Amino acid sequence: MELALGADDLAFRDRMRQFFTTRIPEEIRRRAALGEDLSRDDFVTTQQLLHENGLAVPRWPAEWGGRDWTPLQLEIWRGEMQAASVPEPLAFNANMLGPVVATFGTQEQKERFLPPTARLDIWWCQGFSEPEAGSDLASLKTRAVRDGDSYIVNGQKTWTTLAQYADWIFALVRTNPDAPKRQAGISFLLIDMNTPGVTVRPIKLVDGGHEVNEVFFEDVRVPAENLVGDENGGWSIAKFLLGNERTGVTRLGWSKARVAEAKAHAADIAVGAGTLLDDPLFAARVVELENELLALELTQMRVAASSRDGKPNPASSLLKLRGSELQQAATELLLDVAGTDALSGGADGSPAPEWAAATATRYLNARKVSIYSGSSEVQRTIIASSILGL
Repeated sequence: MELALGADDLAFRDRMRQFFTTRIPEEIRRRAALGEDLSRDDFVTTQQLLHENGLAVPRWPAEWGGRDWTPLQLEIWRGEMQAASVPEPLAFNANMLGPVVATFGTQEQKERFLPPTARLDIWWCQGFSEPEAGSDLASLKTRAVRDGDSYIVNGQKTWTTLAQYADWIFALVRTNPDAPKRQAGISFLLIDMNTPGVTVRPIKLVDGGHEVNEVFFEDVRVPAENLVGDENGGWSIAKFLLGNERTGVTRLGWSKARVAEAKAHAADIAVGAGTLLDDPLFAARVVELENELLALELTQMRVAASSRDGKPNPASSLLKLRGSELQQAATELLLDVAGTDALSGGADGSPAPEWAAATATRYLNARKVSIYSGSSEVQRTIIASSILGL
């Protein structure tokens, strides 16, 4: 079974592939492929190169840098970028804050924030989750009290990804604690991270990295002009943002690249008279995973081709659920190929190859993909109610 693209889409794919593999610095792509922590400068360099060539925010309105591409071309763009191990445009900017301001913001907010957001001159982070408001986000407690032309914000956010790099945070805050429904008393506020009273504390992850943080607000004064949409109307904006957040989280191109990497290394590992790649059990496992990725690719292309008006398709929950499972399966395959080298040096005490030493970190980090952007349990509930009608 083959995925057949038309002539125009094939030419588009080739242009994307040529750009991503030749114009983005090879060293950045190499470290991204190994799952190494990238610096703030790495992300900024990549996104500004993409932006200069009209490839950073293609889903945005054309007046703010978007492109008149078909849904299928958008999927090709993302897939080729992932396959080339190019750091994607920062999701907080490109998929979350940008579309929110373009849709709900005032003209002044659009002019002020959208150009630097597209270029990554402003680095945004997401202030949604709290210690007692994760899956039940509507129970958030961070307060914003109106005081003249400002809001005074007090509270805490957690699991705030890459907040250590951020210039600004977009946050859900409670502006009406007495609303009859919890969702009705929430607003969407933009907060400068350099404002007095904002404190960022790192959270160390199971893989040893520093990717997420706690963010504390203590009497933080925020100009009222930084409110997006109506006061107490933030829940509708949050639902809109979460729908955009799930765009592209399938990471199909990334998983295919990891499987190809595993096959290449398996072909160099001697097993009996052949290599690990020749082992019938290992080969069967690889083929099964490749077939699952092909099935996901066909489904993703079908969903993309049937999209209308940019409205969320409930089938995206299928893509997110299965995409998460296959990302984890791909990192597990690589981990198994690396064997003990994933955790230590070689059996003779020699240092582990760079690729092998990186596999354990990538495997551990991939545990998050079945939780963020709506956990697998949430996706199954959406599938049951919106697709199966249960």
